[in-house]
Amino acid sequence: MGRILVVDDEKSIRNTFQVFLSNEGHEVLIAENVENAIKVAKENDLDLVITDIIMPRNTGIDLMEKLKKIYPSLPIIIMTGEPTVETAALSVKNKAYDYITKPVDKNTLIITANNAVKYKQLNDAKKDLEMKNKEYQNNLEKLVEVRTESLQKAMNATVITMSTIIELRDPYTAGHERRVGNLAVEIAKKMKLSKKQLDCIYVTGYLHDIGKISVPAEILSKPGKLTNIEFEFIKTHVTYGYDVLKKVELPWPVANVVYQHHERMDGSGYPRGLKGDEIMIEAKIMAVADVVEAMTSHRPYRPSLGLDIALNEIETNKGKLYDEEVANATIELFKKDKYEIIDETKNIVFSV
Repeated sequence: MGRILVVDDEKSIRNTFQVFLSNEGHEVLIAENVENAIKVAKENDLDLVITDIIMPRNTGIDLMEKLKKIYPSLPIIIMTGEPTVETAALSVKNKAYDYITKPVDKNTLIITANNAVKYKQLNDAKKDLEMKNKEYQNNLEKLVEVRTESLQKAMNATVITMSTIIELRDPYTAGHERRVGNLAVEIAKKMKLSKKQLDCIYVTGYLHDIGKISVPAEILSKPGKLTNIEFEFIKTHVTYGYDVLKKVELPWPVANVVYQHHERMDGSGYPRGLKGDEIMIEAKIMAVADVVEAMTSHRPYRPSLGLDIALNEIETNKGKLYDEEVANATIELFKKDKYEIIDETKNIVFSV
């Protein structure tokens, strides 16, 4: 499985976590303070750090800040016996993988730790794929045909890997990214968009919620109504997604589409309140596909609303919230073409 470091000044907690996680097949290292934790981290290739916030001399937040400077991709789970909105916000700001409260339930610990280790390993796999992509690019002149085929496979694998990372953070909506991507592509086809635009929409669909890795899992899976503060956390996922994807070299404006997919035609969306033609057509399509899929799927806080209600939402608000051409294409796709929302992963031949 993975190598996990548990940091807590209470010996009983360190030992208990070591037993629970070792039984899951993990190699568990322990440290009683920040100084020892840094030393252990430098001497071992870690997949995860679980740290208490309140400890003598230095806090878990201090530890996270120091580790993130050395190991930016290392997932860190913050735990505390005194949960507040401020500590949760501080954890998110410092890019903690997750935030859990004491006393920690055994099942919560195991599930969160297992997901974090998988996240790290998938992230490592993604980086490996990116390195291979660069190797193929360096040999462009000698291996044009081989490179093209390999890049297509690597691109598809990278997109699917990153989509899987998103699902690990929000298991209650597993498959949402694939279904939105597949639906959005079919809408775009009905509108006769170009091959390059179709590729952009496919990739964006699979990655449009990648920013949710910055949102605490407790908020993502909350069964009841979100508070205003919690909803503000959710809304940050488009900005965080944009910040992540704008650094990735892609042949399409995926970052911008992700940034705009919650904007609405009348300016009532977020994060920038864009209106009408200020919104990219790819983002307009993504917005409708996202709404239809969400309304027809089960969520922790409600059962599926059904396709009829979803299409009625699009029909009622076309021209106001949703682009009219996109809305009409979507309604025709379901009513005339009898499209069914699918959860399968497609192997796309990209125009790279």
